[in-house]
Formats: sequence, C-alpha cells, structure tokens
Amino acid sequence: MGGTDAKDILGLPKTPLSLSHHEKKSRPQKESHRKPDGISREVYALTGGVAPLMPSIDVTHLKRPPPPHEKVAWQWLPIKSSARKDDLQLYHWVRVVNGVPPTADYSFAKYNKSVDILNYTDDEYETHLTDPLWTKEETDQLFELCQTFDLRFTVIADRFPLPRTVEELKDRYYTVTRALLRARAQSPADVANHPLLKEPYDISRDRERKRALSMVLSQSRHQEKKDAEILAEAKRISEMRLAARRAADIDVSGNENVGLDKADGGPGCSVSPSSNSQLPATAVAPSTLTMADYASTLASLRMLHVYLRTYGLEQMVQAASSAVGLRTIKRVEQTLQDLGVNLKPKVPTKTVCDEHLELRKEILTLLNLQKQLQYKESEGSAQREGSYAAMPDTPKDRVFASEPFSFGAERPIKKEPKRKGPGRQADTPSPAHKRPRKLKASDL
Repeated sequence: MGGTDAKDILGLPKTPLSLSHHEKKSRPQKESHRKPDGISREVYALTGGVAPLMPSIDVTHLKRPPPPHEKVAWQWLPIKSSARKDDLQLYHWVRVVNGVPPTADYSFAKYNKSVDILNYTDDEYETHLTDPLWTKEETDQLFELCQTFDLRFTVIADRFPLPRTVEELKDRYYTVTRALLRARAQSPADVANHPLLKEPYDISRDRERKRALSMVLSQSRHQEKKDAEILAEAKRISEMRLAARRAADIDVSGNENVGLDKADGGPGCSVSPSSNSQLPATAVAPSTLTMADYASTLASLRMLHVYLRTYGLEQMVQAASSAVGLRTIKRVEQTLQDLGVNLKPKVPTKTVCDEHLELRKEILTLLNLQKQLQYKESEGSAQREGSYAAMPDTPKDRVFASEPFSFGAERPIKKEPKRKGPGRQADTPSPAHKRPRKLKASDL
C-alpha cells in the first residue's frame, strides 16, 4: 500500500502541508562518496563504504593487463596439500600459465597449525608417569584426543569415554608433560624457564575460579544490590579507621614536638614578648608556618613506619624552608658553610638530624632578626633626618636678608615656606601691573 492510498483512507490531502519560508529547515547535504574502482556497485551498496575485514586485492593489480607473452587459463586440477596426512584427492580451480600447471604446495596449507604434543614410551611411562588414579590406556586415549582436538579440553571431555571432568583431564595432561620435560632434560636449568614448569597448572585454583564465576553469574539483582551495599559499608569503615589512625599519629607527633616548640620560643633564640609585638607579621609568620609544616611532615613520615633517616631529614628541611624564599635558603646554606657545617650530616642519626634541623631554625631566626634590625635602623635614620629638617635653628634653614626699613645691623630672618590657602590673596596686596578682573552678571 502506497502513501497516497493511506491518505485516501484517512481522508488526508494528498499534497503535503506547505511550510512557510521561515519554518523550512535546511537539511544538511549528504557527503557523496565516490565508488572506488574495482568494486561492483552492488557490493559497494551492501558494504556502504565500510572497510573489509580481510585485505582486498590491490586495484592496480586488477587493472594491470597480463603480459603479452603469457597465456593464462583456469583449469580444474587435482591439488597436493601438506596439511593432509591421508590419501584423499581434492580438486581446485588452478591458474595455469602457458599450459604449465603449478607444482607448489597448496596455498592454504600454511594456515594448518597444530600443537606439539609430547609422546612417551612404555619405559618412560613405567618410570615417571604412573598414577594410581589413571591407567595407561586412559592416558593414551587422553593424549590421542589432545592431538586430535588441539588441547580443546571441553571437546576432549565430551569425547572421552570415561566420566572425567575438564579439570581432571587438564591436570593429568600437564602433569605428564611436566614429568616428561624434567626426565628428558640434561639439567633442571635447561627447562627452568619453560612455561609449563614456570607456571604449573593448579587444579584446586581452577576449580575455585570456576566456582566463584558460577556464583557471580547466578546472582540475582537483589543479591548484587546487597553485595554493593556491603562493599560500600566496608569501604566507609576502612576510611574511618584510617582517619582515626592518622589523627592518633598526629597527636603523638605533636606531643613529641612540645619541647621543640618551647625551644623556639625560649630566651636563647627569640626576642622578648614586647619586641615581638612590635615586629611586623612577616617576621613571625614564617616560624609559625615552619612549625606547622614540620609537624605535618613528621606525622606523614611516621605513617611510613620504616624510612631512611636521610630522606626524613630532607623532608623536614623542605618543610622548615617552605615559608621562606630561595634567597633566604641560599643564605642559610651559606651560613652553614661559613660555620664549617655540612649541608647534609655524614652520620644521619636521630640526634644529629634533630640538632641539624635546630641549627637551621636558629640561623633562620638570626637572619630574620638581622633583617628587622636593618629595618629599624633605616627607620631611625629617616626619623632623625626628618627631625633635623623641622628644627627652627637649623643652619641650612637660615637666610640673611636686609630689612627694608632698618638702618642698623642686619639680623637673620627665617624664610617662611609658601603656603596655599584661601586667605593668601587677601593678605598679600595685588601687584600694580595685574589687570583687574572682569565683572560678571552675578556680581551686579
């Protein structure tokens, strides 16, 4: 039934509803793909331009004409394949050039790959391969099926005459193969890297794997949801335990560093509380940040439980120097070199590392105090220069000028600085040569 018949039945107009100019939507133009040469139109319409799974023949090879001196023909001839061990005679269409049929092996025989199965003798079986759960006839049948079906144990278990599981067949085959490899090797080192000996087959593990896989595949939606909730709860409990352990380690490290905090605030390495209140925030903030970083670094190192002392010292030095600049770090290292102290202790015991870190902190405090001393000295010199400029009897502020109405000796007078103010023009008489101001309408 066509579209017009359906419209007649439904009573709809045959012509489509005309859309306005604004309602018309521009359809994107489809990209036109040109059909490649060497492919028929039907095949290209089926594939739609998708690349083939197997590599195709080169197009140039199809267009190339045969040489003029060669006469090519296709004949139905018998073929010889090295992949077959029987006397079955097969035929195939063969390309014959100048009436001479090809004598090479069948082109698809190279794809016949098989697994190398070890064979054993009766003496080797009696010496190395005996097993109370397996007879020689069962073992022979197993190896024949392995050779026939290329170690496809699922098929082998289906064709095996006795009721044996796939795991039992695998275990017997790999056990016999490992025993043969060890017996035929001149020394154990010759077969030490063999895959069957390096990673032996474990029947119990294989059974457990299949049992777990069957349990997972047979679960219902309710069981899957319940398992997800249990895993989420276990993850939450582990995260809570880890957070509590970290908090306990930080508390322990904080208690051990109480003496170090007191040493930083003692009289030997800091100034009085009154002077600290006068110092700017730049001098106090580095020490506070340094102690916080040092405590956090020490807590993180204790989480490792085992670490190199030199690594711990480097981390602590980095934490102590994180709040200062690169120039200050270089000045600290230069001070250590001037004092004849190595940048890294030669014997990094716990006591030596603590003393080395304490020395670095004291040098950093000394550099901060020197910086504040320079700041105070420059501030004092600036205040002194300002006080000298403000004194009335300063010689450089004195000028000698004669009074216009004095007949006696000249006396020094101080030159007053010019001041700008609203009453300046009212106090000072206007010069005679200044032009009078024009009157405005508002002045009348």
